[in-house]
Amino acid sequence: MEKSKAEFALRLRHAMEAAGYEAKPAVLEREFNQRYWGRAVTLHGVRRWLLGETFPAHDKLLTLAEWLRVLPEELRDGKEIGKRIQQQRKRWDEGIGYQEREVFEAFLKLPVAQRKVVREVILAFVKADAAGGK
Repeated sequence: MEKSKAEFALRLRHAMEAAGYEAKPAVLEREFNQRYWGRAVTLHGVRRWLLGETFPAHDKLLTLAEWLRVLPEELRDGKEIGKRIQQQRKRWDEGIGYQEREVFEAFLKLPVAQRKVVREVILAFVKADAAGGK
Protein backbone atom coordinates (compact mmCIF):
# COMPACT_ATOMS: atom_id res chain seq x y z
CA MET A 1 0.00 0.00 0.00
CA GLU A 2 2.85 2.39 0.79
CA LYS A 3 4.28 1.87 -2.69
CA SER A 4 0.95 2.72 -4.31
CA LYS A 5 0.68 5.91 -2.24
CA ALA A 6 4.17 6.94 -3.31
CA GLU A 7 3.33 6.19 -6.94
CA PHE A 8 0.12 8.23 -6.62
CA ALA A 9 2.14 11.15 -5.23
CA LEU A 10 4.52 10.95 -8.18
CA ARG A 11 1.62 10.87 -10.67
CA LEU A 12 -0.01 13.84 -8.90
CA ARG A 13 3.20 15.87 -9.07
CA HIS A 14 3.68 14.99 -12.75
CA ALA A 15 0.06 15.86 -13.56
CA MET A 16 0.40 19.22 -11.83
CA GLU A 17 3.57 20.01 -13.74
CA ALA A 18 2.06 18.84 -17.03
CA ALA A 19 -0.87 21.19 -16.41
CA GLY A 20 1.54 24.08 -15.85
CA TYR A 21 1.54 24.25 -12.04
CA GLU A 22 4.35 23.92 -9.56
CA ALA A 23 4.01 20.72 -7.57
CA LYS A 24 3.99 22.49 -4.22
CA PRO A 25 1.54 22.07 -1.34
CA ALA A 26 0.55 25.76 -1.33
CA VAL A 27 -0.27 25.66 -5.05
CA LEU A 28 -2.20 22.42 -4.69
CA GLU A 29 -4.16 23.70 -1.71
CA ARG A 30 -5.12 26.94 -3.43
CA GLU A 31 -6.05 25.45 -6.79
CA PHE A 32 -7.86 22.46 -5.32
CA ASN A 33 -9.95 24.49 -2.87
CA GLN A 34 -11.01 26.87 -5.65
CA ARG A 35 -12.58 23.93 -7.48
CA TYR A 36 -13.83 21.68 -4.69
CA TRP A 37 -17.32 22.34 -3.32
CA GLY A 38 -16.91 20.37 -0.13
CA ARG A 39 -15.01 21.23 3.01
CA ALA A 40 -11.68 22.84 2.16
CA VAL A 41 -8.55 20.75 2.50
CA THR A 42 -5.67 22.01 4.58
CA LEU A 43 -2.11 22.65 3.54
CA HIS A 44 -1.08 19.73 5.73
CA GLY A 45 -3.62 17.46 4.01
CA VAL A 46 -2.49 18.20 0.46
CA ARG A 47 1.15 17.99 1.57
CA ARG A 48 0.43 14.41 2.67
CA TRP A 49 -0.94 13.66 -0.82
CA LEU A 50 2.22 15.02 -2.43
CA LEU A 51 4.46 13.05 -0.08
CA GLY A 52 2.60 9.80 -0.67
CA GLU A 53 1.37 9.47 2.90
CA THR A 54 -2.35 9.37 2.06
CA PHE A 55 -4.76 9.06 -0.83
CA PRO A 56 -7.47 11.65 -1.34
CA ALA A 57 -11.07 10.50 -0.93
CA HIS A 58 -12.87 9.61 -4.15
CA ASP A 59 -14.73 12.93 -4.46
CA LYS A 60 -11.45 14.79 -4.04
CA LEU A 61 -9.73 12.53 -6.56
CA LEU A 62 -12.43 13.39 -9.09
CA THR A 63 -11.87 17.10 -8.49
CA LEU A 64 -8.11 16.67 -8.93
CA ALA A 65 -8.58 14.69 -12.12
CA GLU A 66 -10.96 17.21 -13.64
CA TRP A 67 -8.71 20.13 -12.73
CA LEU A 68 -5.55 18.44 -14.05
CA ARG A 69 -7.36 16.94 -17.07
CA VAL A 70 -6.38 13.34 -16.41
CA LEU A 71 -8.55 10.29 -15.96
CA PRO A 72 -9.23 9.60 -12.27
CA GLU A 73 -8.17 5.98 -12.57
CA GLU A 74 -4.91 7.01 -14.24
CA LEU A 75 -4.20 9.48 -11.48
CA ARG A 76 -5.00 6.96 -8.77
CA ASP A 77 -3.68 3.73 -10.30
CA GLY A 78 -1.51 4.71 -13.27
CA LYS A 79 -1.85 4.04 -16.98
CA GLU A 80 -0.65 0.44 -16.88
CA ILE A 81 -3.91 -0.96 -15.56
CA GLY A 82 -5.86 0.73 -18.33
CA LYS A 83 -3.44 -0.58 -20.94
CA ARG A 84 -3.75 -4.15 -19.63
CA ILE A 85 -7.53 -3.92 -19.69
CA GLN A 86 -7.50 -2.58 -23.25
CA GLN A 87 -5.18 -5.40 -24.33
CA GLN A 88 -7.50 -7.98 -22.79
CA ARG A 89 -10.53 -6.42 -24.46
CA LYS A 90 -8.73 -6.27 -27.81
CA ARG A 91 -7.73 -9.92 -27.52
CA TRP A 92 -11.29 -10.83 -26.63
CA ASP A 93 -12.81 -8.81 -29.49
CA GLU A 94 -10.33 -9.99 -32.11
CA GLY A 95 -10.15 -13.61 -31.00
CA ILE A 96 -13.83 -14.41 -30.85
CA GLY A 97 -15.95 -14.90 -33.92
CA TYR A 98 -19.71 -15.00 -34.28
CA GLN A 99 -19.87 -18.76 -33.61
CA GLU A 100 -18.12 -18.41 -30.27
CA ARG A 101 -20.35 -15.47 -29.38
CA GLU A 102 -23.42 -17.62 -30.10
CA VAL A 103 -22.05 -20.31 -27.79
CA PHE A 104 -21.40 -17.76 -25.02
CA GLU A 105 -24.91 -16.37 -25.38
CA ALA A 106 -26.36 -19.88 -25.16
CA PHE A 107 -24.14 -20.62 -22.16
CA LEU A 108 -25.46 -17.53 -20.35
CA LYS A 109 -29.03 -18.71 -20.89
CA LEU A 110 -28.36 -22.01 -19.11
CA PRO A 111 -29.33 -22.52 -15.47
CA VAL A 112 -26.44 -22.07 -13.02
CA ALA A 113 -26.08 -25.80 -12.35
CA GLN A 114 -25.71 -26.57 -16.06
CA ARG A 115 -23.26 -23.70 -16.53
CA LYS A 116 -21.12 -25.24 -13.80
CA VAL A 117 -21.04 -28.58 -15.65
CA VAL A 118 -20.14 -26.91 -18.96
CA ARG A 119 -17.39 -24.91 -17.24
CA GLU A 120 -15.93 -28.08 -15.70
CA VAL A 121 -15.97 -29.84 -19.08
CA ILE A 122 -14.18 -26.93 -20.77
CA LEU A 123 -11.57 -26.76 -18.03
CA ALA A 124 -11.02 -30.52 -18.28
CA PHE A 125 -10.35 -30.12 -22.03
CA VAL A 126 -7.89 -27.31 -21.34
CA LYS A 127 -6.09 -29.38 -18.72
CA ALA A 128 -5.95 -32.42 -21.01
CA ASP A 129 -4.65 -30.30 -23.89
CA ALA A 130 -1.96 -28.76 -21.69
CA ALA A 131 -0.90 -32.22 -20.44
CA GLY A 132 -0.81 -33.59 -23.98
CA GLY A 133 1.43 -30.79 -25.18
CA LYS A 134 4.19 -31.59 -22.67
